Amino acid sequence: MFSGVLSSRRDGSSPARAWLVLYCMATLQFFIAVDVTVVNVALPSIGGDFGVDGHALTWVVVGYTITGGGLLMLGGRLGDLLGRRRVLLLGVTLFGAASVLAGLAPSFALLVAARLLQGAGEAIALPAAMAVIVLMFPEGSRRSRALSVWAAVASCGLVLGFVVSGIITELLGWRWIFLVSVPFILVVLAAVVFLVPSERPAERTPLDLPGALLLTAAPLLFTFGVVEAGETNGTLPWPSPVALVGAVAAGALFIRVERRSRNPLVPLRFFRNRPRVLANLATALLSAALSTSFLLFTYYLQERSGVSPLQAGLTMSPLAVSLIVASVLVPRLLGRWGARACVLAGIGLTMTAMVAIALVAYLGATGLAMIPAMVLIAAGMGFGIVGLQYVAVTGVTEDDAGIASGVQRAADQLGGSTGITIYVGIGFAPAVNGTDPFLASSSLAIAGLATAGFIAWRISMPVEAMEEPLR
Repeated sequence: MFSGVLSSRRDGSSPARAWLVLYCMATLQFFIAVDVTVVNVALPSIGGDFGVDGHALTWVVVGYTITGGGLLMLGGRLGDLLGRRRVLLLGVTLFGAASVLAGLAPSFALLVAARLLQGAGEAIALPAAMAVIVLMFPEGSRRSRALSVWAAVASCGLVLGFVVSGIITELLGWRWIFLVSVPFILVVLAAVVFLVPSERPAERTPLDLPGALLLTAAPLLFTFGVVEAGETNGTLPWPSPVALVGAVAAGALFIRVERRSRNPLVPLRFFRNRPRVLANLATALLSAALSTSFLLFTYYLQERSGVSPLQAGLTMSPLAVSLIVASVLVPRLLGRWGARACVLAGIGLTMTAMVAIALVAYLGATGLAMIPAMVLIAAGMGFGIVGLQYVAVTGVTEDDAGIASGVQRAADQLGGSTGITIYVGIGFAPAVNGTDPFLASSSLAIAGLATAGFIAWRISMPVEAMEEPLR
C-alpha cells in the first residue's frame, strides 16, 4: 500500500512545515480514534432518546468499525491512484460531514447511516494521512519521531474517548460527542489545502473495488442477521437467515475475487506466511473480547448501577490510565519475553477480566467493583495487541509492508465489530431471556479467547526475528 511512499524522496518542504502538517494530521488521527470509543458511555442516552434497546444499539459501535476496517485497504490504494492530497481531502470531508449528520440525526436509522459514513471517511483519510507524514519526513530519526507521535496520539484518542464521552454527554448531551470534532476537522481541511504538497500518483494500478465492497458487505450482512435474529422471541424473521446466507456468500465471493484479481486487496502470497496469518486470526478474536468488555462496562455502570454518564466516564478512567501505562511498559518487555509469551499473557489477562465481569454481575456488586476488571483489560490489550502487531509485521519488505499493516488493522477493527455482534448481540438478545446477559456475553468471549490462545500457542517465530532486539 505504501511501497511507493516508502521509497520516495524528500519533497523539499521545510522542517517547520512538516511538523505543522504532522500536528494537523495527528489532530485528525485523534478524533478518528476517539470516535471508536466515545460512543460507549453515550449509548444508554442515545437509546433513551430513540427508544432503542442495548441489543440494537450495537449498530452505533460496529457500523463505524465495519466500514472502517472493510474499506481500509481500498483507501490506501486510492491514495496511490488519485494522489494522497486529493484522497485526504475526500476522506476528511466525508468524515466531517458524517460527524455533522450523526450529531443532527433525527432518527436512529440515520444515526447508524452516519456512523457507516464516518467509518468510510476514516478508511479513506487515514492511509493518505500516514502516507503524507512519511513523505514529508526523511527516513531516519525525524521520521521515527513523527511516526511515534502519530501512534501515541492514536492511543490517547482511544483511551480518552471513554472519559470525554461521559463529560460531554452529561454536560452538553450525546449529540455533541460527534459535533465537537467539526471545528477541528475544518482546521485539518485548511491545513491539507494550504500545507500538503500535491504530487503525482506513485503508481497506476486498477482498484479492486469488488473485493473492497465484498469485504465490507460480509460483516454488515452478518451483523444485520444476528441483530434481527436476536430481536425475536420465538419465530425467526425471514430477513435474518437471508442476511446470514448473504454474509457467507459475500465471504466466499471475496476469496474468489481475490484469487482472480490482478491487483487484489490481499494477495494470495500473504496467506503463505503462517505466523502472520495466525497472528491476524488471534488479533480478531482478542479484539472481539476487548471491544465486548468496553460495552459491558458501560452497560453495567449505567443500567445496573444507575450512575450518570459523567460518573461512568470517571469510573472508567482507571482503564484509560492503565492503557497508557501498558503502552509504555509492554514494548520494553516484548524484547525480553518474546512476542508469543506476551500474546499468551495478554489473552490470559483478558480471560481473567471477562471472568471478573461475569462474577461482578452475578453478585450484583457496585460499579466500582469493575475497576479490577478494567485494569486487567488494559493489561491484556497492552500485552496481546502489541505482541500480535509485532508478529504480524515481522519480516515484511517494502513490497508487502502496507499489505501486512493494513490486514492487521482490518483484523483488529473487523474482529472487534464481529465480537460485539456475536457476544453482546446474543448475550443481550430477547431470544435468550432468562440468562444473565453479562454472564452470557462474558462466557462467549471467554470461549473465543480460548480459541485465540490455542492459535497463539501455535505461532512459531523465525529464529532471526526472535533474536532481534527491540528498541
